[in-house]
Amino acid sequence: MVGRRSAPTVRVVQVLDFFVEQRGKRFGLSELARTLDLAKPTCLGILTELAAGGYLVRDADTRTYGLGPALIAAGRVAQDSFAISALARTELERLTGEYRTTCTASAVVGDRIMVLESTGPGMVKVGAAYHFAPPVGLMYVLWDTDAAFDAWLAQPPTVPLQQDETRLRQVVAECRERGYLVESLTAAGRRLYSLLAGFAARDLPGELRELVGELVTSLGERVYLGTDLRPRKEHPVSLLAAPTYGGDGRQNMVLTMYVGKSITGAEIDRRGTALIAAADAVTAASGGRKPATRPASHG
Repeated sequence: MVGRRSAPTVRVVQVLDFFVEQRGKRFGLSELARTLDLAKPTCLGILTELAAGGYLVRDADTRTYGLGPALIAAGRVAQDSFAISALARTELERLTGEYRTTCTASAVVGDRIMVLESTGPGMVKVGAAYHFAPPVGLMYVLWDTDAAFDAWLAQPPTVPLQQDETRLRQVVAECRERGYLVESLTAAGRRLYSLLAGFAARDLPGELRELVGELVTSLGERVYLGTDLRPRKEHPVSLLAAPTYGGDGRQNMVLTMYVGKSITGAEIDRRGTALIAAADAVTAASGGRKPATRPASHG
């Protein structure tokens, strides 16, 4: 049930929070159990597991516990994640100022897509999370490795999909070459995908899943290919997206520029170029590197 808390987990967090608040002080089992109002066997079990994982260390001479090295590694990862999103915000604000639109930075966190930064009018809520499963999440694996793309595609979809895999592979190839994605959706389509993003497959009744599945087009059909775009013709565009990369050359975030109107192919190219430049700036500033051009994902 959503919102239900696990009592054992709460106690583990309580112990870790206490050690962090004490800023490096060490405590013995009895003192810690008394201070936190925990039964000694329960407290000992928590301390033993945290010490085994490196989150706490035990001094054999004094029989006291203190913070361990595993927290240093976890803290660095968290710091890096927040640092890159802060760097992204600078670029997003620049894009918002130039194009007067909403821009976001988001990434896959665990099994969810999470909004890390948002700027501009009608800002997307920072911290908003969406299920990372087809048809939601293509752009988060589009510029990653073939293995990451295939793993996402193999997940059970949120709703039944009739997939044109040939076109989808073409989308992957062109977006990797172009460097950004152009997504076209009607207003109704945007509402539909927003709705789907908030549901797991099990949350939708079977009959409704089938009906929605009939309304959802193939994943690749809502992405413009190069042959779809004409410089002087106006095209209805929902959003543009471009990737940032980590030090290992793997895609780690997506910068998104919302459009929500029809613009010319030339304007799409201008905005896409600006979005790539912003993403590249974030990659460089965070110590990341763009990978060598990857071939299209093969089935």
